[in-house]
Amino acid sequence: MADPHTPVLRVTGVDFVRERREILAGIDLTVRAGEHWALLGANGAGKSTLLSLCGAVQHPTRGTVEVLGYQLGRVDMRELRGWIGHVDPRQPLDVRLTVEQAVLTGATGTNGLIPRWKPTAEELRRADELIGLLGIAALRNAGLTTLSQGERGRTLVARALMPEPHLLLLDEPSTGLDLAARERLLTAIDTLRAEHAELASVLVTHHLEELPASTTHAMLLAGGATLSSGPVDTVLTSENVSACFDHPVLITRSLRRWGAQAQPAGHTELPDWQADQLAAPDLGRPHRPNPTHR
Repeated sequence: MADPHTPVLRVTGVDFVRERREILAGIDLTVRAGEHWALLGANGAGKSTLLSLCGAVQHPTRGTVEVLGYQLGRVDMRELRGWIGHVDPRQPLDVRLTVEQAVLTGATGTNGLIPRWKPTAEELRRADELIGLLGIAALRNAGLTTLSQGERGRTLVARALMPEPHLLLLDEPSTGLDLAARERLLTAIDTLRAEHAELASVLVTHHLEELPASTTHAMLLAGGATLSSGPVDTVLTSENVSACFDHPVLITRSLRRWGAQAQPAGHTELPDWQADQLAAPDLGRPHRPNPTHR
């Protein structure tokens, strides 16, 4: 970054139009070092498009995007992308790679090993460190085709961290994962955030259950516009999320994680429909079912 006091990411008054259709309208977003943002919204809300702007993949139609202190349109986008870690479950890596080789491709920004390229001792050390951090050391020599979805997801996170990025972008990293694999991935993300205090990140998801506990800020997108944005506890409320998804939803928070439950069809009012629950439930007493839920 040009200046350590400059925000890692600044999006100002951004519109994005594709084939005469407005995908994003008037988006403002500022991400600073150590902040971990979640972008949430229904399908078609513009989340992935906004992430592509943050990752210096596309230019805005109007407005400005500054990444690591450099404005898109006034910087070599390819070089800038080398300082951004991007985790995409759909990354088309060469299936012949081992886990270690896949992580090392993060140093070259390619989907496979470059002919005659040889990693330095420092790159090998960093790959080894990241493989250990993400809990996949036992799979170092395993082929990508033998991995579960969760193991592949953690491999992609390690790969994205190879260039020591200042900004980490995660595009629905829990896609296709079962419960245990999702929890292992989210724990790994929390761990790396704790060990890299200056790292900033932006994570896209449809589901609040997929948010790591270390999430600090959130933006809700609806129809390409910002519905709410700011510190996570002020944004992820039942009222805001219900408006974002155009359906009444109860948001709860327990053990630093979020949950969401839609109001059952046919019930316009539920006696236990109440404000956000921040405390963990008391699991020591048996639950007495409410007759209205039968």
